[in-house]
Amino acid sequence: GVTRLLLTRIPFFKEIIVSSFSCDSCSWSNTEIQSAGRIQEQGVRYTLAVTSRQDMNREVVKTDCASARIPELDFEIPAFSQKGVLTTIEGIIDRAVAGLEQDQPGRRVTDKEVAGKIDEFIGKLRQLKEVNSPFTFILDDPSGNSFVENPHAPQRDEALVVTHYRRSPQQSAMLGLEGEEVDAKPPDAAEDLRDEVLQFNTNCPECNAPASTNMKVVQIPHFKEVIIMATNCDSCGHRTNEVKSGGAIEPQGTRITLRITDPSDMTRDILKSETCSVEIPELEFELGMGALGGKFTTLEGLLKDIRDLVEKNPFTLGDSSTPSRTGKLQEFIGKLQDVKGKTQAHFIMDDPAGNSYLQNVYAPEEDPELCVQRYERTFEQNEELGLNDMKTEGYEAEAASGR
Repeated sequence: GVTRLLLTRIPFFKEIIVSSFSCDSCSWSNTEIQSAGRIQEQGVRYTLAVTSRQDMNREVVKTDCASARIPELDFEIPAFSQKGVLTTIEGIIDRAVAGLEQDQPGRRVTDKEVAGKIDEFIGKLRQLKEVNSPFTFILDDPSGNSFVENPHAPQRDEALVVTHYRRSPQQSAMLGLEGEEVDAKPPDAAEDLRDEVLQFNTNCPECNAPASTNMKVVQIPHFKEVIIMATNCDSCGHRTNEVKSGGAIEPQGTRITLRITDPSDMTRDILKSETCSVEIPELEFELGMGALGGKFTTLEGLLKDIRDLVEKNPFTLGDSSTPSRTGKLQEFIGKLQDVKGKTQAHFIMDDPAGNSYLQNVYAPEEDPELCVQRYERTFEQNEELGLNDMKTEGYEAEAASGR
């Protein structure tokens, strides 16, 4: 005979491989399906309330390891009792009827009582196809690769309930995944920082009262992990937040230039590390490395922090300041306010450590207003970062020879 293979994609589901075999001599034919993807992270359970003949025509992908149940008849097709198949609900019932009828002629001769009960049950299954009364069809697949069609997609189907669940150790062993379960982290392992907000006690930097600091690891899309720390004081109301890079110093420095052309640019996310300097050439403004510390905010939030830094400086706008200096700074604050939507300007972030980030709203495509340049650090920049005296290779041999 001839076996034909077809790689196809089911809408709103995934890719599968359909294999079809036919024999010209005896006219026997058979179809099977295999998932073209890997075993999913979680198992899936489909619960369908069948209320009409149209529901019997819903497409079903049933893999080898999936079990099908109809609770109203206490009927179940166990896992691994059938090959994977692409069919309909009616097709699954027909296949079950064909399987039960297969040995009936022999049973009617050897055990008439059992054969009579099976004939009665086959009659109930055939009655289900007429949908004279509603029933429930449940498809449970620990591999997560089975599927029941939603004819209303992408809208929600009121008759279909899809439940994802974590596999039990027995189900994982059935799928041949017991090795992965053994390698999983033990129960007493450290908490996963990605999903947990850690809290530790500290003192408020303003009033020295006991306070708490929250710490969370956050993954920035198309960038890297950062650690956000926030401190709140219940006594004096002081609040502060700080951002640390979760990765190492990059091999090259980064210079990010954004041309501000629209007020919507103010909503771009920004990660400014402690080693990053900020420059706005149109305002002849430059913010040095270390000022404002590390921040994860928006462009508007960073400009507001810059304005607060200037306004709250007692040596520039206080009683000891001169009128000329006060006038210049007030003019600068006005221009800084205009940058938020009235004036086009360039916003430049220069980070020798390469750990700063400015959101690309067109990601993963290139942003026409954003330019990211990589450059080799100078000796002075490496000195500021403490890299010139840092040796990570061959230091053990030198230490041994020094003794």
